[in-house]
Amino acid sequence: MKSINISIKKIIAFGIFLFLLLSLYLIWGKLTRPYGVQRVSFVPSKSVNFKKGKLSFAIYSASTGVNQDIIYHFHGRNLDHTIWNDDTYYTSLIQSYWQKSNAKPPTVVLVSYGPEWLLTPKNSRVESGLMDDFVSNLPLIESKIGKPKNRILLGESMGGLNVLILGLSHPELFSRVASLCPGVYLDSPFSDFNEIKAAIKRTGADPKIALGIYKIARTYASNEKEWKEISPIHLIKRANVHYPELYLSCGLYDKYGNFEGTEALANVAISKGVKTSWHPLYGGHCAIDITSLADFLIIR
Repeated sequence: MKSINISIKKIIAFGIFLFLLLSLYLIWGKLTRPYGVQRVSFVPSKSVNFKKGKLSFAIYSASTGVNQDIIYHFHGRNLDHTIWNDDTYYTSLIQSYWQKSNAKPPTVVLVSYGPEWLLTPKNSRVESGLMDDFVSNLPLIESKIGKPKNRILLGESMGGLNVLILGLSHPELFSRVASLCPGVYLDSPFSDFNEIKAAIKRTGADPKIALGIYKIARTYASNEKEWKEISPIHLIKRANVHYPELYLSCGLYDKYGNFEGTEALANVAISKGVKTSWHPLYGGHCAIDITSLADFLIIR
């Protein structure tokens, strides 16, 4: 009995030690700056938030004034419509660049339907139809700003895929599309498993991430036909010289396996006569060339 009591005391003491160690670690993490975080020095844009149904959007106006264009920004996965003024995100680097060059940028409308979504036309899936919802809400959004001279699309990762789906489905509405590290793949989520497995190996994608992406895609499309209606690789095949100008970029070591598809998309777009700027980058997921992107977003 005595030995049992000693063992219990040791377990309790060890538990208290672990609790104190964990608490110290968390406190230290709060008191010290994380490694690799460099905050950008810039003047944040003024913002106003709105919501209608599932749609949330924020209108950002540069403190130095804006031009007559509108950038519609579609964020990446697990972000939201407040990200534009984050001083550790690439959007703050864009604003800093504009301010240093004395450029008068467009008004920015940051669009969100939640942390994870695809902008698809209505199909057999319950979750589909967000593209129709967004297009129908354009007059509402622009009633708060004024009708723009040019509409420009910007998106990264999940948002990069969304702006391609929207811009290539409604080319008459937009002048330029900047798609960064978009989820573009040569293979369909409805391909044979061995083909998907080969694609993961070929592109260097993290298998867990890649399979998760295929799962998300199946949430918004139920068959091959519906997938082709939102796949940029298929949508670009009907493009011509009157389509929006494209800016495409992707890191060679993109863990989502996006490089292959984005490069292929750029090549097809060029062959179709679409004015295209392709920026292959030496880096990981969403490596971004700020200078060329910031210049692209201002139509002179």
